[in-house]
Amino acid sequence: MVYHYDPSREGEVAERLLEGFQGYLQTDGYIGYDAVGARPGIVHVGCFAHARRKFHDAWKAQGGGKKAKPIPESKAKQGLERIRALYRIERELAEATPAERHRVRLERTKPLLDEMREWLDGVLHTVPPQSLTGKALAYLDGQWPKLERVLEDGRLPLDTNAVENAIRPFVVGRKAWLFADTVAGAEASANLYSLVETAKANGIEPWAYLCFVFERIAAAQRIEDFEVLLPDRIDRAALSRDL
Repeated sequence: MVYHYDPSREGEVAERLLEGFQGYLQTDGYIGYDAVGARPGIVHVGCFAHARRKFHDAWKAQGGGKKAKPIPESKAKQGLERIRALYRIERELAEATPAERHRVRLERTKPLLDEMREWLDGVLHTVPPQSLTGKALAYLDGQWPKLERVLEDGRLPLDTNAVENAIRPFVVGRKAWLFADTVAGAEASANLYSLVETAKANGIEPWAYLCFVFERIAAAQRIEDFEVLLPDRIDRAALSRDL
């Protein structure tokens, strides 16, 4: 897992970071990802959580979830419920293999997506485009080719929530960090978080890992010496002995 700091959100940042990459690229609908997502060899996949969030915000603005009754036949609520139906299937597939998830998605999720597309075509131009519901519908429509790609491969999640959860400690913590108000500090913290989160992803306790690395990094001379200290290449037997 890699965290990278850049003072700009321009699309060229993503293009630079993903130079030479091929495969599935899953992102939210930020336009800065579109250029790199259109590169040969890259399959751009969308995020249903961001689509769901927009319908949820529109529904809440109508009184959803409160004592006040939301608008009858609310299109925001309809969109929200349709996306929720996809997630109900995904919860059942939490322990499934990618092959099994792919099979079930074709059997059960695809018909729901087909119905959602038909519903979307029917309601897309029936609400003011600048309303929250109108924006939610437009987002779903614009992201549709990317969203339906979850049917292609059972390894693909419905959303980017795993990434957002991984970055949340960084976002929350930066408010209290005294060194994060400079470019050098932001880059240093991004590098450290890359090691911490990659260690966690590999089932390694971060504090023990960092102690192990800091004791040995001064002796590293060659690039290979540094590489064997990375979380996915660490000598787990030696790490265990140090605990």
